[in-house]
Amino acid sequence: MTSNTPPAHRAPPVEEPFHRQAVAEGISVTAACMLLILAAVSVLQGISALRSDEIYVAGAEYVYKFDTTTWGWVNVVLGVLALVVGVGLVIGTTWGRYCALGVAALVIVANFLSLPYYPAWSLVIIALSVVVIWALTAWQPER
Repeated sequence: MTSNTPPAHRAPPVEEPFHRQAVAEGISVTAACMLLILAAVSVLQGISALRSDEIYVAGAEYVYKFDTTTWGWVNVVLGVLALVVGVGLVIGTTWGRYCALGVAALVIVANFLSLPYYPAWSLVIIALSVVVIWALTAWQPER
């Protein structure tokens, strides 16, 4: 439905406080850099898991049990995806923002599955991924 009120008489939209947008923008830019670093580390961690089975804890039996080769490939694939999405996010593309949300969600799922093996590391990565998702959804660069 369109308004019959002329543009000169319409009230301007209520703007969001500058502080929230500034924080979201700063975290989004930081998230892009962190995503690139995380991508490199994830690829290296995946290669290590594929080459040598000694970096992952073995012994405990959990419902979500994968061998080190599977974890290696999961890390390599997530790392390559994060690298591509991180580059898209750094250059400011819309697809980069949306794909970064998807990669962050996948990282949360992957770290949830590795929670029994590395609880502290997994909780830190899950928390950072939640912050990244908040920043990417709260930041509105077109303002």
